[in-house]
Amino acid sequence: MALALEQAALAEALGEVPVGAVVVDANGQVVATGFNRTITDHDPTAHAEVVALRNAAQLAQNYRLPGYSLYVTLEPCAMCMGAMMHARLARVVFGAHDPKTGVCGSVLDLPGHTQLNHQTTVAGGIHADACGHVLRQFFKKRRSKET
Repeated sequence: MALALEQAALAEALGEVPVGAVVVDANGQVVATGFNRTITDHDPTAHAEVVALRNAAQLAQNYRLPGYSLYVTLEPCAMCMGAMMHARLARVVFGAHDPKTGVCGSVLDLPGHTQLNHQTTVAGGIHADACGHVLRQFFKKRRSKET
């Protein structure tokens, strides 16, 4: 999660919402990273998780990443969780819960739907204080600039 937080800092330096992600292979080796780039890339799908998945898939030369895990600083949204399930990730680990768009238990529980064709293990709240602090500080600064 420390590396994901470093990725979040890169997003913040670009004025993006500070979310970072890291993809790890079945042997525990980091294979790809990503951070939010929606504003920079003019791409609504360029969330940290999707960027990291794209990088990992390119390196693996496969859109499926069985046995891989993804660590992300914020609970995934529906789009990102869907992409991770389509990639056949074994596990998703997230930091801060997202009470507005999180689909790993906060708003919905997408991975809990056993009728979906792939089951991904999810662990949440890992380093939640540190991950949440980064986001709270970012939005606090943004709100102070708006007034």
